[in-house]
Amino acid sequence: MSRLLKSLIPLAIFAGLAIFFAIGLTRDPTQLPSELIDRPLPEFEMMTLSGEAVTHDKLLGEPSLLNVFGSWCVACLIEHPLFMELTEDPDFKLVGVNWRDTREDANRWLTRHGDPYDLILFDPESRLAIDLGVTGAPETFVLDAKGQIRYKHTGPVSADDWANTLRPLIQSLRAETL
Repeated sequence: MSRLLKSLIPLAIFAGLAIFFAIGLTRDPTQLPSELIDRPLPEFEMMTLSGEAVTHDKLLGEPSLLNVFGSWCVACLIEHPLFMELTEDPDFKLVGVNWRDTREDANRWLTRHGDPYDLILFDPESRLAIDLGVTGAPETFVLDAKGQIRYKHTGPVSADDWANTLRPLIQSLRAETL
């Protein structure tokens, strides 16, 4: 191998890494694509946090927010006050997925911070979370009345996210069902 070629190898490696990192810096890390958009919510049979058996059919009939949370999740505390404010909104159902938790810890957390959920699915072994492609908590999915996943939000839901993205989408989905 010639001396010139040997000296160009580190430069080529550096250029390749620079291109890789430059592309990565242009992407929004909160926007993780989901293969499930416009597909049905995965079918499931599981227990609620209170111990009742439930299937995916329980989420049909009206738009829903499906929020993955855990008592161990620090970022979940950021969005929780907003969800508490939304408890009186009749336009959608707020469903929690208590992920990788114990019933005792989850109930203690909800007692301390309030329970905004209409229904809480208990997923200690990540069965539903895996089917949904959850990468971390919190993650929130918008479901239409037929149980189709229409949107996925990764990270805490802010007031701006609610006002500018989630609320308009839910209103649109609500109008489709009327």
